[in-house]
Amino acid sequence: MRKINYLIALAKIKHFGRAADACHVSQPTLSSAIQHLKDELGVTLFKRGQKFVGLTPEGEKILAHAQRLSSDWDALKQEASLCKQHLTGHLRMGAIPTILAVVPLLTESYREKYPHLKFQIFSQCAEKIIQQLDAFELDFGLTYLNDQRLKGFKILPLYQERHVLLARHVEINEPQKPAVWQEAAQLPLCLLTTNMQNRQLLDAAFREAGVKPNIIVETDSIFALYAHVRCAGLFAIVPHSLLNLIEMRQEVVAIPLQPILSREIGLVARSENLEMPIQQATWHLAKQLNLQARFDALIDFVY
Repeated sequence: MRKINYLIALAKIKHFGRAADACHVSQPTLSSAIQHLKDELGVTLFKRGQKFVGLTPEGEKILAHAQRLSSDWDALKQEASLCKQHLTGHLRMGAIPTILAVVPLLTESYREKYPHLKFQIFSQCAEKIIQQLDAFELDFGLTYLNDQRLKGFKILPLYQERHVLLARHVEINEPQKPAVWQEAAQLPLCLLTTNMQNRQLLDAAFREAGVKPNIIVETDSIFALYAHVRCAGLFAIVPHSLLNLIEMRQEVVAIPLQPILSREIGLVARSENLEMPIQQATWHLAKQLNLQARFDALIDFVY
């Protein structure tokens, strides 16, 4: 299994030295193990060269089996840990940036039931999440579910994302009155960058409303977006789940937008005949969370 994991690391990192560092071994140790694996299989795994050039076509096929074998080995160890009455291991989850605020609600419930479980959380675009799920580099993805590329994956809907206008309280005269997209477009806005799915969704909503938004700041950081609302007097349009991380004190207010802009959010995993115990546990606990009611309660206006 060490040889298999060295192969996976080298194929991912594409550099012998850095792959050895990632595996916590010396470069000669990694190179020797890869050579032994090549000799055992009787297949040339990598294209010839002084440095890493790439996998051969045969190596690509071997890599796909190696990734599955590594995942199955993790599942075997998790199953053994369950026999000892506690689940151990690492749960690797990728989430699109606007949904990262939801992840702590999931990890909190898992830690209560499985205190020995560790987590690795990655902020990724939807395309990267799908690629890493296919490559067995993630156990779960948290993303939009209306994506045609998710066909063939196992899906668990969690809640309907709804968008609100985020503003400093002093900027709004009637904070309880819902806003329409035409009104929001006239405000000085801070929005996410155009390469992000959430921004593309907002652009479509403005187009449908027949208006062009007054965008002052664009950022790929949720933190920077919130900071510009809190400190610079700008306005932002965010999913209402994000309010879970925001202290809704008197200086910040969330105003519902009409017509409602909604998208379904959920967990995504590989569809396996024999699921890993860590995936079974995650799926079971996620089903018990009532995220829709929790997020809807964060705004005063009832949709």
